[in-house]
Amino acid sequence: MTDHIELQPAARLAGEMHLPGSKSITNRVLLLAALAQGETVLDGVLDSDDAKVMLDALRALGVGLDHLGGTRWRVQGVGRFPQKQADIFVGNSGLSIRTLAAALALSGGIYRLHGVPRMHERPIGDLVVALQEWGANIRSEQHAGYPPLLIGPPRAAALRSTWVKGDVSSQYLTGLLQAAPLAASGGDVCIKVQGELISKPYIEITLNLMQRFGVAVKREGWSRFTIPQGSAYTSPGTLAVEGDASSASYFLAAGVIGGGPVRVHGIGRDSIQGDARFADVLATMGGRITWSEQWVEASRDLQSPISAIDFDANEIPDAAMTLAVVALFADGTTTLRNIASWRVKETDRLAAMAAELRKLGAGVEEGADWIRVTPPVQWRQSVSGIDTYDDHRMAMCFSLASLSGRAIRINEPGCVAKTFPSYFEVFNSLVRPLR
Repeated sequence: MTDHIELQPAARLAGEMHLPGSKSITNRVLLLAALAQGETVLDGVLDSDDAKVMLDALRALGVGLDHLGGTRWRVQGVGRFPQKQADIFVGNSGLSIRTLAAALALSGGIYRLHGVPRMHERPIGDLVVALQEWGANIRSEQHAGYPPLLIGPPRAAALRSTWVKGDVSSQYLTGLLQAAPLAASGGDVCIKVQGELISKPYIEITLNLMQRFGVAVKREGWSRFTIPQGSAYTSPGTLAVEGDASSASYFLAAGVIGGGPVRVHGIGRDSIQGDARFADVLATMGGRITWSEQWVEASRDLQSPISAIDFDANEIPDAAMTLAVVALFADGTTTLRNIASWRVKETDRLAAMAAELRKLGAGVEEGADWIRVTPPVQWRQSVSGIDTYDDHRMAMCFSLASLSGRAIRINEPGCVAKTFPSYFEVFNSLVRPLR
């Protein structure tokens, strides 16, 4: 893709689109299928950079993978990785490094995990400490608490419990939960959460999928999780991957901003993804939301304003980025709170979002874990364009600014390949131009 894309002024988006598979579900089930006994056929696997990172890692670890065409993959479960020495590149996939680090730390081999330069700036120390409590031989290669990671065989006498901080990234807990059955042969394994757990819906996804693979986790609220002795993954045979609810947020938001209607196929009212609840937030802002089992549709009466909100986004931090751009079209100042996790994502999303919103004329205040957005009194057209910071969500969020009736230049749009390679083609297919 070129170094920038020019989105033409749009009146609205309208029509229907089909979501690519969920990144969160794809990367979880690929690893779970690899750790299971038996063969699993996965339907709806996301074709993206993050998924390729996981597929490449599993191949390097000796897992049999067969592409059956389209979005279907067959995974030959190995229980424990047969390859006991490997150098694994994870790109900038936070979920991949955190789940692989935990599984490899209990696999009895010698491994190195590394990624792009930004990955080496993303903290992972809390997960490393939690794994060391389990007896894992894992350490940072260069700077304590950050990748690259060096992993060796675990100590023979490992503890049966560990703890992890809950307020940095829910992916740490997901990594520990998914790896825990590898340590459960000698007794129950317990994981305790210290402090408030953020992004709880992502843990719900993890628990739901673990159960699909035969491991039922006992839990005490959000503070204590127990994996029973003898737990082991078994293949469910086949498993369908839902559409990506985070990706749905851009199209649903467009339906509300411009009036729509936009119908999004691939998620429905029974979705296991917390980000599907983004649609409910749009409803509080004045959107009209219609659900079915297989799709959700968003629109708005253009005679009614988009209401500004004060919203605790702890449970949908990724989709909340879309709300920061919707706030440009609201009837007052919108505040998004409890989003400290934005700071440790593909970029410092709080700083990046504030900088790019200001380019368009918005009034922006930011704190350690919040952002406040006041719509532009007069929209500006950034000559240099919207910078994306190699962050797919920045690129997709700011496409919505074209609904202001102004052309929007998005720099380095190829970063959307991380989760949605065809995003701009799909977006443009739904654009209804100004008359």
